[in-house]
Amino acid sequence: MSEPLAVCPICPHHCRLKEGGVGFCRARANVKGRVVPLNYGKITSAALDPIEKKPLYHFHPGSVILSIGSFGCNLRCPFCQNYSISQAGSRSPEGNVYFEDTQLPIDTALPKEIAAAAQRLEETSGNIGVAFTYNEPLVGYEFVYDTAKLLKEKNLAVVLVTNGQIAPAPWQKLLPYVDAVNIDLKGFTQEFYDWLGGDLETTKAAIKMAAQQHVHVEVTTLVIPGKNDSAEEMEKEAVWLASLSPELPLHLSRYFPRYHAAVPMTPFETLKKLERTAKKYLRFVHLGNV
Repeated sequence: MSEPLAVCPICPHHCRLKEGGVGFCRARANVKGRVVPLNYGKITSAALDPIEKKPLYHFHPGSVILSIGSFGCNLRCPFCQNYSISQAGSRSPEGNVYFEDTQLPIDTALPKEIAAAAQRLEETSGNIGVAFTYNEPLVGYEFVYDTAKLLKEKNLAVVLVTNGQIAPAPWQKLLPYVDAVNIDLKGFTQEFYDWLGGDLETTKAAIKMAAQQHVHVEVTTLVIPGKNDSAEEMEKEAVWLASLSPELPLHLSRYFPRYHAAVPMTPFETLKKLERTAKKYLRFVHLGNV
């Protein structure tokens, strides 16, 4: 009889895992028949950041927010600037789960400890809440969910910086505890998402659901020469975003060579061209990394 598989419900990969098997994200594994997060409470990065760094320009501008990250991601972006944590994680040769990058510094914190730290920083530094960012936070869904509930009890803001590769059911469950999101809309063709190992329609659905739930939504597109920089593609993206709301802010970010990507950096003229295109349909278009 074949060994039963556990199916991860969190993202569109829906990894089917044998006992000890680790998912595509390197952060979730089948442990005793259940898919569990290996990165629960494991913090690789923490900082008190300006909210504009998320980037969120229209959500409590001028404020600061406690920003934390873990490890793992359910995309494989060749240009990732945080690859040291997003692409770190666990693998399972011969069924044994272990942490791959032993050099990665990790602190452990329970949700109640994160909430308490955020509250202390509110009193001392004007912190408005917690942003889950740096790696893909939703591969550690359970930790985000548990912490977000505690933060809402303390009237602290919950912010997500995410690629939007999240299945509808867990996303719907989490959204009532979320105040603001910046979602990366990587490109506006499935061909581009195939390059990254993701699904365009899943990200579009995540954006739409958040907007419908009255979560503050801003969107970021990293513009990469020859990949997602055509005016025609940007026009389609802007028209679709405007169908949700012409007030929805769009950030067009300049690409620089990172990780495995050697494409030359985005010309500033390309960003300005796409900005003009997007502004035909959207009120707020911001240029980043310039």
